[in-house]
Amino acid sequence: MAKGRFDKYFFKEPIVQGKFGPRLIFFSRNYVGEKNFSILWNCITEPFEMVKDPHAHDFDQFLHFYGANSLNIKDFDAEVEIYLGEEGEKHIITETTVLHIPKDTIHCPLTFKVVNKPVIFMNVALTPQYVMGSHQTPPKA
Repeated sequence: MAKGRFDKYFFKEPIVQGKFGPRLIFFSRNYVGEKNFSILWNCITEPFEMVKDPHAHDFDQFLHFYGANSLNIKDFDAEVEIYLGEEGEKHIITETTVLHIPKDTIHCPLTFKVVNKPVIFMNVALTPQYVMGSHQTPPKA
């Protein structure tokens, strides 16, 4: 097949092995330069603590929590715990949710407490390359 004018915009297999199986990691910096877009996609199949330490970033991010049944992503049978703000306000996610974390907002720990059915967790960060915690905060005593 002849090379197409737009072939350079198709990025195949940005997949790596994750804790529970294949995961997608796409940092725009690695593919198209300094565009403000990064995505990390995971299928979570059992409880675990994803991120322990509270931290903040110098970019906005959107955390997505969906049921892994692609025909019914509202089929969410899990419990996810996340803490937000300097005071560590606790939130429990028990249904399909998108959480916007504005730039400079302290967040975490993030823990998948109960996973009765697989969950899709997707982190969309408005940055060319996701960096864990551009400013760290000390854990609460």
